Amino acid sequence: MAGCQSRARAVNRLLIEAGTADNERHVDTATNIDICVSHTYVTTMLTDELKKGSAEFLVLSLLEAQPRHGYELQKLIESRSKGVLTFHVATLYPLLYRMEGRGWILGRWVEKAGERRRRFYRLTAAGRAALDAQRKTWREFVAAINQVSGVRYV
Repeated sequence: MAGCQSRARAVNRLLIEAGTADNERHVDTATNIDICVSHTYVTTMLTDELKKGSAEFLVLSLLEAQPRHGYELQKLIESRSKGVLTFHVATLYPLLYRMEGRGWILGRWVEKAGERRRRFYRLTAAGRAALDAQRKTWREFVAAINQVSGVRYV
């Protein structure tokens, strides 16, 4: 699209131009720079980046209540987020292995008659400490976003 500086600038305009159609051209009034807004690209990018940054936090949070297997974690994240967050097996299991390698979770194979064996993960003391630290960080992050954006949650 002629006149568009880059898709990267679209990230800064997403909230301001949220009501516009895909792939539109806008002029940033503060800088007089043409900006290309591609909401499909930006929304996907933001969702993927937010998922990457929150995946460990979500898994640790779900394991806090009880041990769970990977498929159960995947389905809980999807259902509790009302489908906004989805993790594919190709993403979730490597994440679980990394977290196990860090000592945050511990996996154990469980076999039940008539069912396939599953690896159940539970939170360790180190995982609980990581979860506490991540909760603190997320609270600070959300508070900062609220301060800047004026968004308030009831």
